[in-house]
Amino acid sequence: MHKSVLLNKVVKSGVVSVVRADSTDKAIKIVDAVVVGGIKAIELTYSVPHANEVIDELVVKYKGTDVVIGAGTVLDATSARLAIIAGAQFIVSPCFCKEVAKMCNLYQIPYIPGFLTSREAQEAMEYGSELIKLFPGDVAGVRMIKDLKGPFPYINILPSGGVNINNIHEWISAGAAAVSAGEGITAPALYDDYAAVTENAKLFVDAYQGCKISDKI
Repeated sequence: MHKSVLLNKVVKSGVVSVVRADSTDKAIKIVDAVVVGGIKAIELTYSVPHANEVIDELVVKYKGTDVVIGAGTVLDATSARLAIIAGAQFIVSPCFCKEVAKMCNLYQIPYIPGFLTSREAQEAMEYGSELIKLFPGDVAGVRMIKDLKGPFPYINILPSGGVNINNIHEWISAGAAAVSAGEGITAPALYDDYAAVTENAKLFVDAYQGCKISDKI
C-alpha cells in the first residue's frame, strides 16, 4: 500500500490509540477492544513483549479493513526495519531519529517522530515526515500548534500526551491533524475490563467527530 494511503488512513481515523501491555495476549485484546470502539489507527509500542509477532498477527487479522497497525516507541533503525518487515504500516518515535527516517523512506512507510521545538519540527519535515507528533502535548500546550502554523503553515501535527475527551476540541480547533491517546483509552485493561476500553474508545471517537461537525457549521 502506498505511503500516502497509509498516512491518510492514520489522519482519517482522527484518534490514534497507543497500546502498551505486559503480554502479547493482553495487547491483542486491547487492540480488538479499541477497534470495536471505532478507533482505526493503532500504535503498538515496542515495549510490548514480542511486539513484532503481535504486529504481524494484527496486520493479518485486520487486512482488508480501514484499520492501520503501527509500531511505536521505535528508537533505532534496526527496530524500525524489523517492525516494517513484520508488517507495521507506520512508525512512531518519541523523538526524531535520522536513521529511522531514512529506513522508513527506504521502505516507503510513514514516519511520525516526536518533537518539542520548532527546530525539531523543521528537521523532521526536512527528512520527509508529513505528520509529526507533538510530545509531550501536556508540556507543550495547545498554543504550540497555533504558533507553529505561522512559520510552518502546512505542518501536520499529532499531539500526544495530555489529550482527553474534554480538551480534544481545543487541539482540533488549534489545527491538530489528529490526536493520540494512551491510558485515557486503555487504562481499564489493567483490570481486564475490555468493555470499558471499548467504551473509552467510543467516547474519544464521538468527541473527535463532534469537533469535525462543529468545524463545518
